[in-house]
Amino acid sequence: MNAIVGTYECKADSKGRLMLPAPLKKQLASGLDAGFVLKRSVFQPCLELYPMAEWNVMMAKINKLNRFVKKNNDFIRRFTAGVKIVEIDAAGRLLIPRDLVVFAEIDKDVVLSSAVNIVEIWDKDKYEKSIDDSVVDFADLAEEVMGNLNDGEDGIS
Repeated sequence: MNAIVGTYECKADSKGRLMLPAPLKKQLASGLDAGFVLKRSVFQPCLELYPMAEWNVMMAKINKLNRFVKKNNDFIRRFTAGVKIVEIDAAGRLLIPRDLVVFAEIDKDVVLSSAVNIVEIWDKDKYEKSIDDSVVDFADLAEEVMGNLNDGEDGIS
């Protein structure tokens, strides 16, 4: 799958359904038949929407862990806690199960943000706080994470 691109705002209804914006739905179209996996994020108070093909890649990595090592077993249990298979219906809506709505504290205003090969689903206020530069200096973070990479032929990462 190609990288998913964009950040989109939408509304969730009282049942936890949200209408996917057309540009995002178009990008996810190749995975509509296979479905998606929705899970809690490990690091943030948001949800992660995996196209099934991407989920299978992740599960192949996790499947290599030795389950007779307690730490590995604990990780697998926590990583897969609350995981749900979800579909995008014919109208382009995604139903977020109630327990995941509660976990991410999703109210009405929602942000769908691409994260390379998955989509993060955020309550809008929580998303805005997570990208607030006053909390984390993004320039310093970018330099620390990407500053030593130089793998492009043109010398630009």
